[in-house]
Amino acid sequence: MTFYNNNQHSTYIIAELSANHNHDIEIAKKTIKKAKEAGADAVKLQTYTADTITIDCDNEFFQIDKGTVWDGMNLYELYKQAYTPWEWHKVLFDYGKEIGITIFSSPFDKTAVDFLEELETPAYKVASFEITDIPLIRYIAEKGKPMFISTGIATIGEIQEAVETCRKAGNENITLLKCTSSYPAPYEEMNLLTISNMKETFGLNVGLSDHSIGSTVALGAVALGATVIEKHVILDRSIGGPDSSFSMEMDEFKQMIQEIRKLEKALGRVTYELSKKSINSRTFSRSLFFVENIKKGEKITEKNMRSIRPGYGLHPRHYYEILGKVASKDIKRGTPVKWDLIE
Repeated sequence: MTFYNNNQHSTYIIAELSANHNHDIEIAKKTIKKAKEAGADAVKLQTYTADTITIDCDNEFFQIDKGTVWDGMNLYELYKQAYTPWEWHKVLFDYGKEIGITIFSSPFDKTAVDFLEELETPAYKVASFEITDIPLIRYIAEKGKPMFISTGIATIGEIQEAVETCRKAGNENITLLKCTSSYPAPYEEMNLLTISNMKETFGLNVGLSDHSIGSTVALGAVALGATVIEKHVILDRSIGGPDSSFSMEMDEFKQMIQEIRKLEKALGRVTYELSKKSINSRTFSRSLFFVENIKKGEKITEKNMRSIRPGYGLHPRHYYEILGKVASKDIKRGTPVKWDLIE
């Protein structure tokens, strides 16, 4: 199975499973299978427990009250509900190999990295909220595997620090993911034009980790040069869960991928060459025609010669050059203008 590389031409599509398994491994497996059938290249898990990502504390610092879909919970409660059991990981990794789709994960502490190394994960994702955890990023980078780094809460300086940490650890296989850490993310906060600037600023490929509703933002990102699209997916939003409200159902996900593949064809390459069909279509372009019957020796005027469709006559650039000359023979209305008809 070939994993994403920075030089591939097609957009790499990652289906984010996140918490959309409702603590049922069969739902997780079915979601992976449906993602594969929809055309995804990879499925990403999240590797943490409530205890590895936070502590069980109910004071004001651990309450969620920032206008999110999770307001009213504390962090420990949320992560206890949202985590993917570690004993599932090997089953899901093996299942991915069985059906032919890559499985990898986001680790949230060093124990998760060690665990994923045992499973021979082909890559790592650094989540937006972990981009400031420089020791964790260094530990991941030292494994020498491809890294995706989401930038949803980072300043440009923090992105630079994360990238430099990877490079100092000898890891240049980095793809930054433009991200807006709002759930769901409003269109007016996406600022997709940043993708081109990120590519130029950091000298890296840039993709999109997308929490917006629908496929519009993902398509815009591909048009702007995104090499990776990551989307949360769910079998059916009605099953609920912490991330269900901003996750794509499988028919939507499949449609997005189909639209991305069509867009890739349309983007093509920089060229001014005409396709065979375009060359054929030039038949219907403008050219000079005699639009009235003309006698030999009669003067050519704006009345009896015009630039019209189709394109069998002389190029319209010769219009003023020909005006005032005379016909070399009798000419019927609807005859293309040719040099041998002019004196």
